[in-house]
Amino acid sequence: MPVQPTIVGQETMVERVWTRLMEEGVEVVGMYGMGGVGKTTLLTQINNKFTETCGGGGGGFEVVIWVVVSKSPEIRRIQGDIAKKLGLEGEEWGQKNENQRALEIHNVLKRRKFVLLLDDIWEKVNLKAVGVPHPSRQNGCKVAFTTRSRDVCGLGENTLKGHPDIPHLARKLAGKCCGLPLALNVIGETMACKMTVQEWRTAINHLSSYAAEFSGMEDEILPILKYSYDNLNTEQVKSCFLYSSLFPEDHRMEKERLIDYWMCEGFLDENQSRERALSLGYKIIGTLVRACLLLEEVINKEQVKMHDVVREMALWIASDLGKDKEKFIVQARGGLCEIPRIKNWSAVVRMSLMENEIEMVSGIPECSKLTTLFLQKNDSLIHISPDFLRCIPMLAVLDLAGNSSLRTLPEQISELVSLRYLDLSWTCIRRLPLGLLELKKLIHLRLDYMKRLKSVSGISNLLSLRKLQLLQSKMSLDMSLVEELQLLEHLQVLNISIKSSLVVEKLLYAPRLVKCLQVVVLRELEEESHRVLAFPGMDSLRKVIIRKCEMWEIKAERKTLSLTQGFPNLSSVHISSCNGLKDLTWLLFAPNITSLEVLESGLLEAIISQEKATSVAIPFQKLKSLRLHNLATLKNIYWAPLPFPCLKTIHITECPELRKLPLDSQSVSRVEEFAIKYKEEDWFERVKWDDEGTKFRFLPFFKFFGPEWQVTYVR
Repeated sequence: MPVQPTIVGQETMVERVWTRLMEEGVEVVGMYGMGGVGKTTLLTQINNKFTETCGGGGGGFEVVIWVVVSKSPEIRRIQGDIAKKLGLEGEEWGQKNENQRALEIHNVLKRRKFVLLLDDIWEKVNLKAVGVPHPSRQNGCKVAFTTRSRDVCGLGENTLKGHPDIPHLARKLAGKCCGLPLALNVIGETMACKMTVQEWRTAINHLSSYAAEFSGMEDEILPILKYSYDNLNTEQVKSCFLYSSLFPEDHRMEKERLIDYWMCEGFLDENQSRERALSLGYKIIGTLVRACLLLEEVINKEQVKMHDVVREMALWIASDLGKDKEKFIVQARGGLCEIPRIKNWSAVVRMSLMENEIEMVSGIPECSKLTTLFLQKNDSLIHISPDFLRCIPMLAVLDLAGNSSLRTLPEQISELVSLRYLDLSWTCIRRLPLGLLELKKLIHLRLDYMKRLKSVSGISNLLSLRKLQLLQSKMSLDMSLVEELQLLEHLQVLNISIKSSLVVEKLLYAPRLVKCLQVVVLRELEEESHRVLAFPGMDSLRKVIIRKCEMWEIKAERKTLSLTQGFPNLSSVHISSCNGLKDLTWLLFAPNITSLEVLESGLLEAIISQEKATSVAIPFQKLKSLRLHNLATLKNIYWAPLPFPCLKTIHITECPELRKLPLDSQSVSRVEEFAIKYKEEDWFERVKWDDEGTKFRFLPFFKFFGPEWQVTYVR
């Protein structure tokens, strides 16, 4: 190619570039500088040196290709210039699309040692899309290019050596990608030229706040991820997915609570039964998990979370592809001390400010579209102004859980005429405002762990209420509340704590309330006249916690079992400090129990008593975890070996009389995933076995925990 007269000193630069490019292991060289400094002339001279080398038979290069890229790197035009050099032009070539052209170029160049010279690059050129094999030590090919931007020719190795803090910041930034290769590639390319610590810290802050603004995110990452979203089969599933992005990064979402939000937002039909709505909700979660848009937790299958980059994609879509960022305000775990300043409150549909340090919620925003407000876990929150509540009439979901400094709610909560979901758990509110009792659309109310709550009198006015949770609060179920709850015609779920045997008896003989019970906590039942606790069959019961109770026996009422077959949905049982119990034979009627904990119960002799067992059913077929602690008189779990097809762990501590476990050589189908955990060496040495086969099967799976191992209790 013709070249301009040599500029003084340019010969040195030509030799420097040539020497570097010809080094073994160097495949790509970039030359950057402002317009007019001679980059094209320099590349022309490199072209001529390669041409001379090829013509003379040296260097082994078979073809030298020159392409002027300019400001817009059009793949089709670049392919055309390469095709001319390779002799691929013709009528048939003109009819091919970009992918077909790329394949043909690749098939030719993969067999030839080539040099590709790209002049005037302004942004990244995707060699794979063009069809050019990437140069490597193996194929010996070379690429050289010129650009006005140092960003285009950033080299990661040089960047990492630019400052001692950059490798640490790079690891932190890579962590934000959570292993997603697409994100790692794009963000890595963007940061390859950033040589200052300030640039790296700014990048981390961008990814932590609104990642869509990060270079390459909106153009290259989010549109590709959006394909998975676009392939979701219904708008209902898409809405449920976008809603799941309201939580902080790495937040574990309880599946059922997520479904409750969806119900109250109207994504699921509130007129159908709760059982059908839950079934549909779990189906949607399954769809999202299979599409890799939600991740199911490995340890706790009842929780899901969202990949950080997928979450950014969801927020981008929810904000109309970044055009309306105030539609979805998500500043969860953002270090806020006050409500953020919003330019256009009228555009806000959902807002998540959870896990901050906001002290006051005030102002008079015009916020007529807001339907969800997450304010949970703002430990400093002490005041919510009446005027603010008046401005959000369409609010359907309000979560205030975990605000431990919040002691009152304004009476103007009655202005939330559309409210369906309210969570006040873990707050210090002493009484419910009368205005709350005017919420005619409220269907879900959580009042758990409210240690100062004295009364919920008047709750029967909440005529639409379907789910009530009142667990481990100062206020527990009493006689008057039982009467009020029976007036709630639409109640479907009741999770409740009880501290009186008389109240237990009254509740268990209220058939409509019994059908609603899912979680029951019994504490400190001490009445002498009620030493036997008789449970009727309960289809809905899922979890039972019994602590510090003085009953002698728990039994299932047989007259109800023919209709319900006991407790078919009971999965978790925790019993502690119940010093009158001698056995738990009633668990024979809980065929699907997965977790059993029995602690600090000094008279317990057996889990299932052979003398009292009347059912022929084999117990614990679904049991995954068994924990026994400080049971001084416990002699056996069951009198014969059990199959335990699902069992994963047995924890045994301070059970000196328990010498034999209900195991044989066929027990526990996946023994390689099984563990028996203990902390007393003398107990381990005294364990008895039916035969040597059983002993050798399970002996490798005993795991010792020393004195530092602590027992934790259910709250």
